[in-house]
Amino acid sequence: MLLCLMKGQITLIFVMIFNFSYSQNLLYPIQLDRPDQTECPYITPENYLQAENGFNIENSDNENSIIVLPTTLWKYGINSNFEIRMITESNIIKNPNKNNFGFLPIILGFKTNLIKEKGKVPLTSFIFHLNTSKTGSEGFNTSYIAPSFRFTMQHTLSEKLTLAYNLGAEWDGESAKQTYIYTLTNGLSFNKKVGVYYEAYGYISSSKKNEHLFDCGVTYLANNDIMFDISGGTRIDNYKENFISFGASFRFSTK
Repeated sequence: MLLCLMKGQITLIFVMIFNFSYSQNLLYPIQLDRPDQTECPYITPENYLQAENGFNIENSDNENSIIVLPTTLWKYGINSNFEIRMITESNIIKNPNKNNFGFLPIILGFKTNLIKEKGKVPLTSFIFHLNTSKTGSEGFNTSYIAPSFRFTMQHTLSEKLTLAYNLGAEWDGESAKQTYIYTLTNGLSFNKKVGVYYEAYGYISSSKKNEHLFDCGVTYLANNDIMFDISGGTRIDNYKENFISFGASFRFSTK
């Protein structure tokens, strides 16, 4: 049953991409919160639905791996300063004994613009998410509803170069202790189609070992409404823990 649902979701994603592959309703290109870990401060255009889809393979040093098929960030623009958000994700957890299939709890949230970019002042937005705890598959749910938040900032250094960073915190749904989040990324546009980024990010916790990671990737803009990406990363202190990700994202007007 779970495999059928995952196949149906993947098929729906690519059918929608194909159907909108020639639409260019807006003159400026789609802005994504993926593939890097740094969420961007841009708001989804008003009355537009945007889907950012990622297919990941994550490896750890204890013979376990996670295949994400897929994770999707759904965004809808309410106005020029506010969007609503939903995250859906299905996982295959592989280990030497057995494989587990399931859906993670749905995450709901919003992004709102706080400050426009002006001189040295970065474009700044605030993101809030809430993990709904019991909406996933058995064995994938959390004990409690869990919030997370980020402030996301971006500087335009030149026509082709940007500097962006996030600061925030998240809770895991199992304890009251928070984990702090930081990210820092540079993005470079080679031309109107191809861009690259490199990034450092991490998670700082009082209850478990801190994690510091590095990743990089490439994006390709098929048209103003469709973007593809590939990326990969690793823990700085343990290269056996790494991931590779492929993405396909699109937007379209609901009017």
